[in-house]
Amino acid sequence: MLPRDLDAAGVLPFARRADELGFDELWVVEDLGFRGGFTQAAAVLAATSRLRVGIGVLPAGARNAAFAAMEVATLAQLFPGRLDVGVGHGMPAWMRSVGQWPASPLRLLEDHLDALRRLLSGEEVDTGEDGPVRLRGVRLDPACVPERVPPLLAGVRGPRSLAVAGRVADGTVLAEPVTPEYARAALEQVAATGAHRVVAYNAAAVHADGAAAVAAVRAGLQWIGEPDWAPHLAPLPFAADLAALRREAGTPEEFARRLPEEWVRRLAVTGTPEQARARLEELFAAGVTSAVLIPAGEPVQALEDLAAVL
Repeated sequence: MLPRDLDAAGVLPFARRADELGFDELWVVEDLGFRGGFTQAAAVLAATSRLRVGIGVLPAGARNAAFAAMEVATLAQLFPGRLDVGVGHGMPAWMRSVGQWPASPLRLLEDHLDALRRLLSGEEVDTGEDGPVRLRGVRLDPACVPERVPPLLAGVRGPRSLAVAGRVADGTVLAEPVTPEYARAALEQVAATGAHRVVAYNAAAVHADGAAAVAAVRAGLQWIGEPDWAPHLAPLPFAADLAALRREAGTPEEFARRLPEEWVRRLAVTGTPEQARARLEELFAAGVTSAVLIPAGEPVQALEDLAAVL
């Protein structure tokens, strides 16, 4: 993952180094107040020659389907076969702060993904006026329709949203932490009838000294005790104890400091290179198809350390 707060001067060197080290994909994030997903993706695609670039994730409420289709189509034509696009609800607090939280988030996401796919396929889309997506005879110019529609993935976590992903998306982007238990539970709720990608984010730190790696990754887990992360933790045998620890700890920082080492190892990809590879194999066996590692600590050095798992 390209860290959202990486200094602007470091963005392209980070991407080029990830390409050189042999990572398969680089994912960029669109979080409110940081950098735009399309702009980051375009810059990284232009600066590298091999990496697939994923956008995770565009908030449906703030990204009009027609204008999003124009951006996606442009990238898909300029860099064919190298783009993945995630679309989600957006964090409710962020979306409310910009006046874009919809009355029906589930319907908006489903209608948005449907309209986006149809537009990228060259169709004329007329949705009428009754739904949250309102397009009147909109289509892309034939010269701007990509030869291949890039994969459209739903960045979601709740059971009803996962069901939407199974109906209308090519895959699902799961925010961190993703354990094998959560990946399996999510796929059951997706209930896709065909092939379905699972992109799994996890805080990650790798070091020859496994204990040092565990210590480094703790800060990346400080928010997982908050209510929004409950679906990630529910399948775990220590979910209730983790919730109790968060209540007792008082602050996210203290919560992360007090997490037992065994829990940290299960909630992140961490340890020695061998231990991290073993954890990745468990995730792949549970149905994950792309394991996205969120660098812990200083990003450039963390990137070099994470390459030891390749």
